[in-house]
Amino acid sequence: METRYLGNSGLRVPALSFGTGTFGGKGQLFGSWGNTDVAEASRLIDICLDAGLNLFDSADVYSGGMAESILGEAIKGRRDKVLISTKATFRFDENDPNGVGSSRFHLLRTIDAQLKRLSTDYIDLFQLHGFDAKTPVEETLRTLDDLVRAGKIRYLGVSNFSGWHLMKSLAVADRYGWTRYVANQAYYSLIGRDYEWEQMPLGLDQGIGGVIWSPLGWGRLTGKIRRGQPRPEVSRLPGSSDFGPPVDEERLYHVVDALDRIAEETGKTVPQIALNWLLQRPTVSTIVIGARNEEQLKQNLGAVGWNLTPEQVAVLDEASAVTPAYPYWHQRTFERNPSPV
Repeated sequence: METRYLGNSGLRVPALSFGTGTFGGKGQLFGSWGNTDVAEASRLIDICLDAGLNLFDSADVYSGGMAESILGEAIKGRRDKVLISTKATFRFDENDPNGVGSSRFHLLRTIDAQLKRLSTDYIDLFQLHGFDAKTPVEETLRTLDDLVRAGKIRYLGVSNFSGWHLMKSLAVADRYGWTRYVANQAYYSLIGRDYEWEQMPLGLDQGIGGVIWSPLGWGRLTGKIRRGQPRPEVSRLPGSSDFGPPVDEERLYHVVDALDRIAEETGKTVPQIALNWLLQRPTVSTIVIGARNEEQLKQNLGAVGWNLTPEQVAVLDEASAVTPAYPYWHQRTFERNPSPV
């Protein structure tokens, strides 16, 4: 497995990491993703480690904490062989007014609970799951810096921040000498290229590594969805499409048509090609893959160890291109502001 630096840090991570959103299966959203138990999770982790994939990503809200608990059980006795990434910020306790956000109160309590569920003394990469506009950035960053100094967290990142949220946080961290974010867990795929408009240039400038979630476009780039064919019975889309990013169907079919053509040329699967395209994009440190079972996991692991040709990348670039929002389309008309890709 290829490894890459996580942004401008000294930590090397595998090009592919494993997401535990399928662990537990509690609730409508996560139930539609999967219901992996401890025994199956242990087997999936075995396969990952055999392939050189040692980074496992979770979050407190995944199945109400069950995903973290299952991950913690599945890695017992081999904590030193894995890297754990997890997240918090979203509401965890519906009955507690402080059970949400990035306040000092919530983060300190949440991290301790996550460490207990994960059966570990430290988290390798902790990411804020979203931006909390109600809590001062200084309060959040000072708290996270304290947690790093206490040894409970080793590296920091964010997820689902806009560019200005992240840049403001970096500026505040630099002002006070607090620990900087080095990772940005963001949605990016052939049918969701908004990451390229602002967050990719920011990552290049500030040394922030992309940790890419939903690289198959919320299940739309699995190869199961094609023009004129019924939707698959088993998919992340039924029951959860309201949570996923909207995609114009004709554009989706255009991208899948291009993927099909390249699949014929390479002998690779549609998901493998979609993942490999992402691996060649600037700032991408690791791609979070998920799997309901061993077969899906082994298929996704086949996305590494080879590369699309520049011509094939260009075909996919053209098929998936959209006009960026203002001011990004305007900025790209000025020769001194070239696109990062």
